[in-house]
Amino acid sequence: MTGKKIDVDRIDLERMKEKTTETPGILPYAHHSGSAIIKPEDKGKITGRAVAAMHSQTDMQMAQIYEQMRLLAEQAKKIQSRVEVSQRIYQASIAFEPLINHVYFLYQKSNGSDFMSMIAPEEWGRKKDWAIFVAEVKLLADHTWEILRETN
Repeated sequence: MTGKKIDVDRIDLERMKEKTTETPGILPYAHHSGSAIIKPEDKGKITGRAVAAMHSQTDMQMAQIYEQMRLLAEQAKKIQSRVEVSQRIYQASIAFEPLINHVYFLYQKSNGSDFMSMIAPEEWGRKKDWAIFVAEVKLLADHTWEILRETN
């Protein structure tokens, strides 16, 4: 304080009204020296961040879809294999009546014909009557065959 007094009569109120506002909160700039700094946003930076977030999210969703597709493809291959083995079983020579929930073994003879057996490949002695072990299967209640093990 220098000791100078402000002469209130000399203040031009009309000029002051031109430089002030009654709603300072809507001004696009700071209206006094104590106001927060207002910087215009870099729209390119905002858009860039939004696009990067969008790509990240969609990449994650695409990865999930690809994983689901892979699982579906595996399931389709298993079903196809099950159909092929079931067709071979129903065309094979079966010297017994298969029972539900019992395990059986499908073999191929050296002449190319298939047969079912109750004997596992490891249980055959020296005189095995087959050339290729095809699959270990179990008869399900709906008379379809579940493949427990097969040769590739």
